[in-house]
Amino acid sequence: MPSSKKQLLSQLHIDRDQAPLPHPAKRWVLVGVVILALMVLAFSILYQPAPIKVQVEMARMAVVDAADATVLDATGYVVARRTATVSSKVTGKVAEIFIEEGQQVQEGEIVARLDDSNASKYLALAEAELRSAKTFVVETQARLTEAKLNLQRNTELARRQLISQSNLDKARADFDSLQAQLASRKADVNVSEKRLALQQQNLDDLTLRAPFSGVVISKDSQPGEMISPVSAGGGFTRTGICTLVDMNSLEIEVDVNESYIQRVRPEQFVQATLEAYPEWKIPAKVLAIIPTADRQKATVKVRIAFQSNDSRILPDMGVKVGFMNGDPQAENAAEKTKETLGVRVPVSAVLSEDENKFVFVIKDDRAEKRSVFLKASYGNDVYIASGLKPGEDFVVVPPKELKDGSAIER
Repeated sequence: MPSSKKQLLSQLHIDRDQAPLPHPAKRWVLVGVVILALMVLAFSILYQPAPIKVQVEMARMAVVDAADATVLDATGYVVARRTATVSSKVTGKVAEIFIEEGQQVQEGEIVARLDDSNASKYLALAEAELRSAKTFVVETQARLTEAKLNLQRNTELARRQLISQSNLDKARADFDSLQAQLASRKADVNVSEKRLALQQQNLDDLTLRAPFSGVVISKDSQPGEMISPVSAGGGFTRTGICTLVDMNSLEIEVDVNESYIQRVRPEQFVQATLEAYPEWKIPAKVLAIIPTADRQKATVKVRIAFQSNDSRILPDMGVKVGFMNGDPQAENAAEKTKETLGVRVPVSAVLSEDENKFVFVIKDDRAEKRSVFLKASYGNDVYIASGLKPGEDFVVVPPKELKDGSAIER
């Protein structure tokens, strides 16, 4: 018990060496500093920018068959090797038109008719002349038969010396004359038949037909207008009814820089991509290399044939082509030579800044802007030689607000 009292008394002892308590004013300043620090910390937590949501993929090394790699890329247009402006052989007035734009027509199908009132009358006249010529032939044939019988009778009478020689000579002359007339009449029939055929052709020429099967891409005349095979002054005469394109003759024409033409060869496999359908890869082959160069552009024209037809391919469409290193191999073919192209990423992942290329790499849920060097570009992918390693995560489509160090949300 006494010991406990001593302990209590010792607790009431004042230690002279202990630091005095701060002045009340100083204590309030210290409290204010602490409160301000807490407010700043809370503000930074509450108002920190929200993470940017992005699509992230892992970078992978691209190894492709060397035969499937392109050796040259070029751009060109889809053209039709078989196209025609349907016109007339003669000048005439359009009476009827039977086609519209976009219509499919077959070879020989009637597309228009011109006014044939005069041609029909000329044809009727030629038919009448032919009938008249044939009538003359029949008449002459009958007279010739009579002359032949008369000649035979006179020959027999002259043999019996019942008529004079002059009568026999006259009968023979009549027979020979009618033979010549018959030959002339037959020649007249032949001339009339040819004249009739000519008039029939003139009438047929007023019926305009499709020269081949195809699609009408433009309608250039209307009923009542004049049409002529040659251009006339004043602009009131049309030179064609419509423009027809054979869709089975579509191909690609590209201009290849003459410095790279050695990379192109006939029958070379080509992968074509229409600008209207960038995801659609169309197989094609080099059809011909035009053996001349354009000195103004320093290019050589190359014709490329589609391997299959499709209704989506239209004339004058823009197209990108990649000339392949080799032809496609069969599934059971021997193992091809492999080629490492680098780290493959979509084109959308690579951004440009002046002449520099960069991607956004993800490190600890933050975006890191990283410069890269490109090795090649094939289709919708690019291949990075350095700057991005396999296994690293990158942003597939960087948004505009993404910056170096931005917090991201996957």
